[in-house]
Amino acid sequence: MSCPVQHGSGGTVTLDPYVRDLRAEREILHAAGPLTRVELPGGVRAWAVTHHEAARATLNDPRLVKDIAHWDDYQQGRIPEAWPLMSTIPPTPTNLLGTDGAEHKRLRLLTAKAFSARSVERLRPRIHSLTTDLLDALEDRAHEPLDLKGEFAFKLPMSVIGELYGVDAAEHGYLRDMYVKFFSAVTSPQEFMETYATLERYYEDMIARKRAEPGEDLTTELLNAGEDGDALTDLEVRGTLQVVVAAGHETTVNLLCNAVRALLAHPEQFELVKQGEVGWDTVVEETLRFDPPTSNMVFRFATEDVEVGGETIRKGEALMTSYGAISRDRGEHGEEPHPDTFDLTRKQGRHISFGYGPHVCPGSHLARMEGQIALPLLFERFPDLTLAVPDGELENHPSIVVNSLKELPVLLRP
Repeated sequence: MSCPVQHGSGGTVTLDPYVRDLRAEREILHAAGPLTRVELPGGVRAWAVTHHEAARATLNDPRLVKDIAHWDDYQQGRIPEAWPLMSTIPPTPTNLLGTDGAEHKRLRLLTAKAFSARSVERLRPRIHSLTTDLLDALEDRAHEPLDLKGEFAFKLPMSVIGELYGVDAAEHGYLRDMYVKFFSAVTSPQEFMETYATLERYYEDMIARKRAEPGEDLTTELLNAGEDGDALTDLEVRGTLQVVVAAGHETTVNLLCNAVRALLAHPEQFELVKQGEVGWDTVVEETLRFDPPTSNMVFRFATEDVEVGGETIRKGEALMTSYGAISRDRGEHGEEPHPDTFDLTRKQGRHISFGYGPHVCPGSHLARMEGQIALPLLFERFPDLTLAVPDGELENHPSIVVNSLKELPVLLRP
């Protein structure tokens, strides 16, 4: 990689694409902040914001935009087309992840209805029913090790988002396998390009089917959407589907797995829940802070020089938001209990694990509801649920973006 290296006061932090020690990496990033240089897989260099106050400021700064046209390294050909993390950076501003200002507001208005608090609340009975059905299906294997991620934590949010957007249930497993490659930091360039193209074709075919045979789903609504006569183009519909189906299940999968892991690893905290001293909403919020579903979000690009924490993001440079490091901010969450502990009695600070500002995650209401329904039902059904392997043997999916376990082996009834 030929792009020049500029060192912040804390030097450059190299991120591990295999995520072998996420806890230590978060601490290193936070200690190097509030703004530090990072080296990502493939030798790509960028800035990372790692403190809460600085993150809120940058996430709300109109000089830092999502449009890749403002990334100098990319425009000068220094970023390979097949760089795996390009999966999260739209090549053209046609969806919520790649637009800003009035265009972003337009797309958000046209797609926001499904994720409003009122719309999400109507899903509560269905989420409860889906959760119960999935738990029923696990009964026959309750005494043998199984992967809770694959058998439960994935299936619930994928079923919810699939039903909303009309994704055939038979295709859920296929999409799961595609997104594993899509979010991986170690996917080979050839496989990455093939995966990217395959997902584009998948959603193009889905749009064609829905146009030919409209259904009672949100994909059909997107095709018919309009605000003052301003309809979405097919390219915008495809981009929207790519974002909402991916984020609509991946975030909740990780929330569920990370909550189960945290509760089992901290029995004294879990006891507070069992005794009714702490509610499941608190479990969800502390999990989102302690072990956020997204480790890092790439990228925003500076349209002019921007001063942050005594450093300068130069025009054309890229900025990553490191939610994992931000969750360790003593200034926001206090020294006691230490931010690197899972503590359901924590009183200080608010997390921003769903983002902040114009690009805050529109599906946060849905993810929270799924967690608040699924977790108590899971532990009510299987109160003695335990890990089938030591916690230290759990491995992360090799991604610097999503904070996802490869699997979560458990015994439901040991």
